[in-house]
Amino acid sequence: MPSDILLTQKDQGICLLTLNRPQVMNAFNFELLHALKAEVEKLRFDRHVRVVIITGAGQRAFCSGADLKERATLSPQEVKTYIFTIRNLFTAIEQLNKPVIAGINGVALGGGTELALACDIRLASESATMGLTETRLAIIPGAGGTQRLPRLVGRGKAKELIFTGRRIGAGEALQIGLVNRVCQPDALLDECRQMAATIAEGGPIALEQAKYAINFGSETDLATGLAIESAAYWVTIPTRDRLEGLAAFGEKRKPVYKGE
Repeated sequence: MPSDILLTQKDQGICLLTLNRPQVMNAFNFELLHALKAEVEKLRFDRHVRVVIITGAGQRAFCSGADLKERATLSPQEVKTYIFTIRNLFTAIEQLNKPVIAGINGVALGGGTELALACDIRLASESATMGLTETRLAIIPGAGGTQRLPRLVGRGKAKELIFTGRRIGAGEALQIGLVNRVCQPDALLDECRQMAATIAEGGPIALEQAKYAINFGSETDLATGLAIESAAYWVTIPTRDRLEGLAAFGEKRKPVYKGE
C-alpha cells in the first residue's frame, strides 16, 4: 500500500486526515479504504487526539466516490466486499469517540457525500459540489446515504436528491442543512482548524459522551433518549476533568483537561 495514499498530520490535539489521490479526485479504491480504516481504528485509542478533520488533497475534490475504473474490474462478489467495507468504515467514523469535521474542499459525489454525512460537522468550500448520484449508474447509495441523508435534511428532500441524482452547490447544501457552514476556498482548512481548536478546549470525556448521547438518543423515542443522556452524564461526574472545570471556573482561568 502506498504510504502517502492517506496523509496524517497531528498538531495540538487535532488530527488532519487527507485523502491523497488527487489525480483521480480522491476516489476510494480498496487501498484508500483500508488505509482510512486503519487510521480510524488507531485514532479511537489515541488519547492525544481530541478532534479529527477529514479533507481531500488538491483544489478539485473532497472525494468523488468510488474509483469506477477499479470498480469495472471487480467481480460481483468483490463489489459486495467493497460495499461492506466502505459501509462499515463510515459507520466507524460516525461512531468514533471524537468529533469529526469534514472539510469539503471540492467535488463530493456518491461515497464522497456519504463520507461527509458520516462526519459530525460539515464545512464546505464555496466551490464544493455534493450529491448522491448512484441512481444515474443504476445502483443506489450503499455506504449509508439512504439512511443518513433523510435524517439530516428530511425524507422529501433526500428522496428528491437520491431519485434524481442531482448535484447541488455549496449554497444549496447550506440552505437545506446538509452542511454547517460555507467558506472561501482558501480559508476552508483554517475554518476547520479553528472550529476543531474550539471543540478541543472541551473535556474529552464530555465530548465523547455528548456525541454518544446525540447519536444514539436521536434514534429512539424521547424517554429513551433522555435515559441515554442521563447515563452519559453520569459517566462525567466522577472524572477529574469535571473537578478541573469547576476549579478553573472559580479561579477564572482556562481549564486543563486530560481526559481523566
